[in-house]
Amino acid sequence: MSLENLRQVKILAFDVFGTVVDWHGSIVGEVRQMQLDVDAADFVRAWRAGYKPAMARVMSGELGWTRIDDLHRIILDDVLAGFNIELDEPARVQLNLAWHRLQPWPDVVSGLHRLNTRFTTCSLSNGNLSLLADMAKNAGLPWDLILSAEVFKAYKPHPDTYLGVANVFDVRPEQVMLVAAHHDDLAAARECGLRTAYIERPAEFGSDQLKDVSPPAGSGNDLHMSDFHALASALEVPE
Repeated sequence: MSLENLRQVKILAFDVFGTVVDWHGSIVGEVRQMQLDVDAADFVRAWRAGYKPAMARVMSGELGWTRIDDLHRIILDDVLAGFNIELDEPARVQLNLAWHRLQPWPDVVSGLHRLNTRFTTCSLSNGNLSLLADMAKNAGLPWDLILSAEVFKAYKPHPDTYLGVANVFDVRPEQVMLVAAHHDDLAAARECGLRTAYIERPAEFGSDQLKDVSPPAGSGNDLHMSDFHALASALEVPE
């Protein structure tokens, strides 16, 4: 991406789960506090593994529009049964709300404050609005605006989510940059004309299951950065 094209970007839209917040480490900590008789890391990965199949049920029409909170609860009940864990209803409700309490990666809050000095920033997550609002309050995320799939009634990677950001801010798609730690998300955004920046989060699935963050051949991302401060530097934002 040329420097001139970079300078056309006005809006930075951020994927949240895995890119902004450490879902695995955060929920592992909560599971351990509950002293469940289970390997917390495996339990949390199993919970997350149900995420895309559950969304597919909505996108296929099998389920009507369903908030991520409600999908998380459906998956949680299945995972608890699979691990032979008994929890009463109040405990299930409390555990499901762990997704509202996820902690940011160390570079995120200061990095977002820095990026906010030059760009308008927003979330672009499949998480529902109440979840994202609670998370922002709890984690100190300084969004200019919280955008969610709930606003567009379509989950990523549906084009309505990416193009919806441009419509909300009344800019061209190429003036929006999606920032994410997931190549499939970025690829879908590129198909809609957005700029893209990949952020390395090798420990997204836990330090015992590091993921490959090297750029795949032909990824086509405009930027590939180690963290939010590296992104800010690439976008010429002063420290």
